[in-house]
Amino acid sequence: MAATTQDPIEPITAEQHAEEEHEFESSDFDSATLSSSSTSLNTSIYQHAFENGRRYHQYRHGTYPIPNDDAEQNRDDMKHAMMLELTDGNLFFSPIGDNPQKIIDLATGTGIWAIDVADKFPSASVVGVDLSPIQPSWVPPNLKFLVDDIEDEWMHGDDFDFVHMRCISPWLKDEVKVLRQAYEHMKPGAWIEIQELDARANCDDHSLPEDAPLAKFFDTATEAVGHFGMRFRAGENLREPLEKAGFVNVTCKVLKVPIGTWAKDKKLRLIGLYLKTAVSDMFGAMAAKPLRKVMGPEEIEVFLAAARKDLQNVNYHAYENYYFWMGQKAE
Repeated sequence: MAATTQDPIEPITAEQHAEEEHEFESSDFDSATLSSSSTSLNTSIYQHAFENGRRYHQYRHGTYPIPNDDAEQNRDDMKHAMMLELTDGNLFFSPIGDNPQKIIDLATGTGIWAIDVADKFPSASVVGVDLSPIQPSWVPPNLKFLVDDIEDEWMHGDDFDFVHMRCISPWLKDEVKVLRQAYEHMKPGAWIEIQELDARANCDDHSLPEDAPLAKFFDTATEAVGHFGMRFRAGENLREPLEKAGFVNVTCKVLKVPIGTWAKDKKLRLIGLYLKTAVSDMFGAMAAKPLRKVMGPEEIEVFLAAARKDLQNVNYHAYENYYFWMGQKAE
């Protein structure tokens, strides 16, 4: 496992008398405040497909079994806010220097990371690529979005200083191919960073029973996405895929993210609220398509109701590991 390559990760201290998240006002998260300025998005593919009450990408329909509707976009932006809190505002940990010239964000989603990095490096050319044309119409002038399947032949440019991927490894059918293509289009000495949650309800103090519905959700989801040829927990160990693709100096930074507001530290409680909400919203996203591969609709409803009840239990000290995988193209 990835964590074994690093120093031991300190457990999160639990609040002795944890309460619900009323200390955080609803205004603590507003996806509209996460992005900034300027020139219009240029893309012509705006079609979508609908299934089981959720909206999906039309381009290469069925490739990615998670919706792209407003609820999913808000979940994507909430995870970005969570990551910024967790990393003290760092968009990445790779040592790319102060003057990168070309940056690409593969599977950019709402584009929020790409927008932030374009603002951070206004002299850099930034590209965001995704199957879904859901990015905002006004973006920094040094940023453009492309609608494409990152598992197809690379058509996104060359000589990148930095390649970023987040929350996409579980959905790739051939991650080594994607990483190798990225490697071939990077400058010597350039860096790649892949940021992934481990899709497990971990617990250090055994307060969460192994057979708790919340723990079972992640196991069941892993089985379900396997029917699509995908590995839900791929992000746990990306060392081998990165090295197979040719990268050197592969390292991993692991941070613990509480699920819920049980942590003693107020900042971790806010982070936990973000993740708790994101996991709850993930239930609906998984119910619309993947879970139907292993359960009937009524069974899904009962199962997820029990998992949501676990999410509300502040006596369950569950968390996910957040992996930040970094690799370099040799000089």
